[in-house]
Amino acid sequence: MTVLNVNNISKSYGKFIAVDKVSFTVDGGCIYGILGPNGAGKTTTIRMIMNILLPDTGSITLFDQAMSDKLKSRIGYLPEERGLYAKMKVLDMLVFLGELHGMNAGKAKGAALKWMSELEIADWAEKKIEDLSKGMQQKIQFIGTVMHDPDLLILDEPFSGLDPINTQLLKDIMVRQRSEGKSIMFSTHMMEAAEKLCDEILLINKGQKVLDGKMVDIKNRYSTNAIQIEFDGDGQFIKDLPQVAGFDNYSNYVDIRLKDGIAPNDFLKLIVGRVNIRRFQATESSLNDIFIEIVGGEKNA
Repeated sequence: MTVLNVNNISKSYGKFIAVDKVSFTVDGGCIYGILGPNGAGKTTTIRMIMNILLPDTGSITLFDQAMSDKLKSRIGYLPEERGLYAKMKVLDMLVFLGELHGMNAGKAKGAALKWMSELEIADWAEKKIEDLSKGMQQKIQFIGTVMHDPDLLILDEPFSGLDPINTQLLKDIMVRQRSEGKSIMFSTHMMEAAEKLCDEILLINKGQKVLDGKMVDIKNRYSTNAIQIEFDGDGQFIKDLPQVAGFDNYSNYVDIRLKDGIAPNDFLKLIVGRVNIRRFQATESSLNDIFIEIVGGEKNA
């Protein structure tokens, strides 16, 4: 079942083209990532899906219908700009958000308390929003997005402001929602999170679609002859070897992309004895590598 169909949408502001003829679909039970650098058009795309902005051209359907008020109860939307009333108490805020999605007060309160317990903030129910940290406010906003049990979650930069523990907590919830048949579409520039979570992705740059498809197919399409090495000693000579096409040096290891036709075992023989190798592993290209290759290639074109 197609939950969301975006067909050839564009949006301009004067001479500036924010989104340029972008199309994609999101199926039921899928985690779909909209990826791209800052200013790529991710948020503008999401706002058009939510009917906050009207596309200049193209069409958008949700559950085979145009967006309407009756559909909003089936969608949970987390905007990039968080909007909570600072003087309201946390539980009152969540009940209010639930009522906006068609829940009665009693059902909204029960759902709010359940989610607050799961996200480990139940003790803050009677605190004012202004007393919460940015990360805790982000949790409240997320609860307000999911508490009415929507069929489709649309999350704009959902991990912004969260520490690693709470980021993992949110990822676990997203995976569980998918296992329950929900669809999740989220935007991010965090490639590692997208790579671990997404079934399918759309990569946009300068308002245009540059890549989309199933994650596994994209990883296969852009697979490179790559290795990762941990070693002791000065390995700067490695990047100058004629067999090396790419070299990323980190504090604890290096990622190396070999030129076509160079076997990892043959390359290993070239560096044995010059550094003390602790780990040598063939790897696949990360989504971050693919992102840099495509977007960087466009900048240099």
